[in-house]
Amino acid sequence: MRVGRRAAAVVRALWIVAILAFLYVPIVSVVLASLANTRYMRFPHKVWTLDAYRDALGSFTTWQIHSISLSIAVSVVLIATVLGTLGAVAFARYDWRGRSLFQRILVLPIFFPQPVLGLGLLLSFSAVGLAPSWKTAVIGHLVWIVPIVTLVVSIRFFGYDVAQEEAALDLGASRWQVIREITMPQLWPGVFSGMLFAFLLSWSNLPLSIYTSGPDTPLPVWLFTRTATNYSPLVPSVAVIGTAVSALIVIALALVLAAGKAVRRA
Repeated sequence: MRVGRRAAAVVRALWIVAILAFLYVPIVSVVLASLANTRYMRFPHKVWTLDAYRDALGSFTTWQIHSISLSIAVSVVLIATVLGTLGAVAFARYDWRGRSLFQRILVLPIFFPQPVLGLGLLLSFSAVGLAPSWKTAVIGHLVWIVPIVTLVVSIRFFGYDVAQEEAALDLGASRWQVIREITMPQLWPGVFSGMLFAFLLSWSNLPLSIYTSGPDTPLPVWLFTRTATNYSPLVPSVAVIGTAVSALIVIALALVLAAGKAVRRA
């Protein structure tokens, strides 16, 4: 019996390791590629070097593409969080005439192929005379990301107990007090998750950015064009730097959330 349990535990452990390897081996391969000094990928490398990272950190282009990507992602997070939270109220909190149609229309952009959606947005911008830039990229990302944030926040509403609000109102609380003390604390995990989704989906978005960013080249577009036309170890080194930046931002947000919970408990 114990042998069978041990065998099952070994199989589970191997299965977990296989899943993690499947997920992270591509990232590890990018790191290894960035440590070469040749244009063509060969492994093992004859020479291991950090020259690509030195060139990347010393390049104005690296800072520029990260700045553009960060401007787009932060703008998307701020706007998508507000619109997504308000949309979730209409999506899942109240029952009103036309709600079912609203729900269907809201989630429709998610099912469009992103290249088709990006092309449609580019044609629309051209028709109204908007020159593509990082600002139009923000609009393009919002079309696809706001429905996702709305769905994420709506999950909190489906398990939300309205009786808490009614009890607070009966006890004399104002509507603003109810929102601040009851509604938002209940929704905050969903709102925070929506913020993370919005940031990561915008930061790494290629199909929409390539059509809507114009001359303002964000990180995914730069990586795509350099990989296709002028590859060098600089490309994977910039990719590793971009991944590290996004990971640090997500960790920082998580620490802020944890600190906020600790303060509230205290």
